[in-house]
Amino acid sequence: MTISKDVTLGEIVSNDFKAAAVFSRYNLDFCCNGKMKITEACSRKGLNFETVIDEISKASIEERNILHFNYWDASFLSEYIVANHHSYVRDMMPIILKHAEKAARVHCMNHPELKEIYSIFCEVSEEMSAHMDKEEKIIFPYIKKLASKENEYFVPPFGSINNPISVMEHEHKNAADAMSKIKELSSNYTAYSDMCETCRVLYKELKDFEEDLHVHVHLENNILFPMAVKLEEHKIPVTVSCSL
Repeated sequence: MTISKDVTLGEIVSNDFKAAAVFSRYNLDFCCNGKMKITEACSRKGLNFETVIDEISKASIEERNILHFNYWDASFLSEYIVANHHSYVRDMMPIILKHAEKAARVHCMNHPELKEIYSIFCEVSEEMSAHMDKEEKIIFPYIKKLASKENEYFVPPFGSINNPISVMEHEHKNAADAMSKIKELSSNYTAYSDMCETCRVLYKELKDFEEDLHVHVHLENNILFPMAVKLEEHKIPVTVSCSL
């Protein structure tokens, strides 16, 4: 892919997932800010556009490890997100909360930031749980109906798919902002020498969680949701509304 100055971060990663690692290294938010042009994103971070593009072209991830998500069916992609990212989030949140609580309790005197990290992640955990439930019970089933071969569909209670998408994208940004704050408080997930092993494990878990969240949000904001909008545009709505 030839990367022009007008292409967005989300478009770049959608076409070449090798770019995700490069963007993460430079703290370029390709998930929640996926609609931002790469030149603007680089400018805001004080980065040289050509340098970033050159690194993307030299990325050494093997081709067989690259999943071309933008070629997948919307129904299959939604199932992939649930199986890989939602499951990971649900598995890791209680583990991270347990470690964060212990770290805050043991080291709060010398490292008060751990108490704030625990508080922030409690909010992330609660909000992500509700967020994923809405996706799995309402939005993803509707997207699967849109992806079916039927030309007609019943208009759901929320109206256009754009309405819940805007809510989901707002919640994505809240989660990403919260994890960015945790990253800042933890000095880029760097444990001090006087911290116990639980803290070191916690920071590794938080780092992995944030990296997974970036991919998770990218798949929804920049690939799945635009797919759903296009699918809905080509369907013929049935005027009588019904629940999913």
